[in-house]
Amino acid sequence: MAWFTREETSVFDDLSVRTSFGLDDEVLRTRPIVFRADLFAGQTVLVTGGGSGIGKAIAVLFARLGASVMICGRRPEPLQETLALLRELGAQADARAMTIRDPDQVQALIDHTWQRFGRLDVLINNAGGQFAQPALDLSPRGWNAVVDTNLNGTWYVTQAAARAWREHAQPGNVVSIVLDNFRGMPSIAHSSAARAAVMNLARTLAVEWAPHRIRINCVAPGAIESSGFAQYPAGQLNQFYNANPMRALGDVYDVAEACAYLASPAAKFVTGETLVVDGGGRLWGETWLTQRPEHFNHF
Repeated sequence: MAWFTREETSVFDDLSVRTSFGLDDEVLRTRPIVFRADLFAGQTVLVTGGGSGIGKAIAVLFARLGASVMICGRRPEPLQETLALLRELGAQADARAMTIRDPDQVQALIDHTWQRFGRLDVLINNAGGQFAQPALDLSPRGWNAVVDTNLNGTWYVTQAAARAWREHAQPGNVVSIVLDNFRGMPSIAHSSAARAAVMNLARTLAVEWAPHRIRINCVAPGAIESSGFAQYPAGQLNQFYNANPMRALGDVYDVAEACAYLASPAAKFVTGETLVVDGGGRLWGETWLTQRPEHFNHF
């Protein structure tokens, strides 16, 4: 199979020379959307990892759709910047710097959300992260750091939210951001394993928590251009164009609008599912975030 490089094509933006990625605040504010402006009026949405990247876009979209929005993350500065944007849009909003790795901090986040807004309707599990490294080189510390955030942290927030919904006799709605890992994810084995567990967890909880009127689904993004691109080696970024048959990149609103659909009444009969947003990447394509092994360059 021939893989085109940036030098062999003229239709792709060269990501290796870019210094910023994703949609800027003006686009997030004004981009046309397909949903009714008051779709989530009267509801409260919690977005973990809501200060930047995909999480920021999700928070902004729900604010534009009338929701009150609670965001959290580890870094106070981007949280405050996004909080200012949400309030500029007219949303009731708040932010909390914390880590989802700590169950006590998670419980305090859920308690604060109920105290601040009087309710919680939708949880978007977006927080997480990974770094590119061959699996043979992963240290126990590196493996555990990613799994602790992407799997354990997601579980802590999901369980705490569900317990609050049960206590308040209120229905709930969970959407977890995972990975398009259906054919494996070379270079990020730790995150691929953790996100696969989250998808299976969603299927399990969709059954177990149905009596509590809690729906739980996942969104699996493919090659989505976001601020997260900056963490990968510049020389590897153009490989994202090989990730799907469209030879294209999605943007953060593609993921945000998928979350809005799953959280909306239009998906009231959908639970335990994973909505894939990847330009066909689960069917064709590959991405190496580390050097592509020579083994795959031979016919």
